[in-house]
Amino acid sequence: MRIRAALAACFLFVGTAPVFAQYTHTAPSDDGIGIVYMGREIAHVMGHEGADWLERPERLTQEQPDRVIAAMELKPTDVVADIGAGTGYFSIRIARKVPQGSVIGEDIQPEMIDLMRENVTRASVGNVRPLLGSTEDPHLPAGTVDKVLLVDAYHEFDQPLEMMRGIVRGLKPNGQVVFVEYRGEDPAVPILPHHKMTVAQLSSEMAAVGLHLVRRYEELPWQHVLIYGR
Repeated sequence: MRIRAALAACFLFVGTAPVFAQYTHTAPSDDGIGIVYMGREIAHVMGHEGADWLERPERLTQEQPDRVIAAMELKPTDVVADIGAGTGYFSIRIARKVPQGSVIGEDIQPEMIDLMRENVTRASVGNVRPLLGSTEDPHLPAGTVDKVLLVDAYHEFDQPLEMMRGIVRGLKPNGQVVFVEYRGEDPAVPILPHHKMTVAQLSSEMAAVGLHLVRRYEELPWQHVLIYGR
């Protein structure tokens, strides 16, 4: 019985195939925290002190948010969760695309939540709800979300398995999770290594929570847009 319990702690079952998913530790890299998940060292979190980076004018050309939002294929009535929303840069833009729906702008830093509230008020959008989450649970209402967006955020999760379980709980049965991540396959992308993701690595980690790649958009200068569903 103890052996079975130990195995269950190390393996998650998706269908009939076990997916190895556990945390180990290593000496921290310059841009990593020393915690390894499924072979990937987790990156340092960008704190609220870097909020100006999220609002930089160059983001319009470097990340092309309008193209990202178009790739999400939103309906006007969708409920969207922007996880790691920061200052609300994407939340505000999405809110205008879902006038009969709503946006949950989630972040784990109270300082970011305060900045988001200020930006939402300044933008005069009434359908964004800031939400303070934790490192292990975004606190999404169960079964209520059509689309979840994570922009350059997932690779920084301290507890990616627990966070993704919380995100999946929040999805409607046909809900989707949209990841925007710098392309880890491309050494020319000028971003620190642990702040990039490859499609293969992300797909392995999503399999651990029962998600698979259903669609991808590869027209951004430096980033993947990868859409996962059940």
